Amino acid sequence: MQLKEGDVVVIRAAEDWPGHLFRIDHVFDDCVGGYSLTGPLEGEYGEPEFALVLKVHHRAG
Repeated sequence: MQLKEGDVVVIRAAEDWPGHLFRIDHVFDDCVGGYSLTGPLEGEYGEPEFALVLKVHHRAG
């Protein structure tokens, strides 16, 4: 999956958090950096690994 800055992706749920939308601000070698848009982590910065990205919800224009 080709991810780029500005994409909004769906992050899968895990034991510590529910599934949520995440806006990518940076693409690294092994993860993406950005901010949660929904759920209890809304507004929080994170760096989820690529394996946590379920799908692209919205592509950056």
